[in-house]
Amino acid sequence: MHETAIYPGSFDPITNGHVDLVHRASRLFEHVILGVAKSAVKAPTFSLERRISLAETVLGDIRNVRVIGFDGLLANCAREHGATVMVRGLRAVSDFEHEFQLASMNRKLAPEMETIFLTPDEGFTYISSSLIREIAFMGGDVGPFVPPVVKVALREIQAERSSG
Repeated sequence: MHETAIYPGSFDPITNGHVDLVHRASRLFEHVILGVAKSAVKAPTFSLERRISLAETVLGDIRNVRVIGFDGLLANCAREHGATVMVRGLRAVSDFEHEFQLASMNRKLAPEMETIFLTPDEGFTYISSSLIREIAFMGGDVGPFVPPVVKVALREIQAERSSG
């Protein structure tokens, strides 16, 4: 498809499930933008700049993907970057209600944008950023769930919290 898609989220941190969805989207669309939301409401563990940097490192080998940060309405960000498709991931049926609500609201805010739902590889359906943070900060091994650079970044945050 000769479309630009945006895959928005807080990516706090980016996981192997997110990476899987980006790979899938990159095969479907000419350009894919990973939109890292500032997300002050969620009080992210990593700064916006660090989340962008981690995503750029992890996704740097996919030629048609670029990473941006944004603050404000996704609809405005999508318009600004020429995205006509929003990609969202569905891990389980429990995600559907929230994602359906977001898609409906975005349709009202940006009627020119379509929402596409992708499902990750079944090996990633149980992975969420919040679970990864919890495991990492309790001393568990998150290696199987995140790219190596993210594992290191989580260890650094855990060390800072332990010494502070």
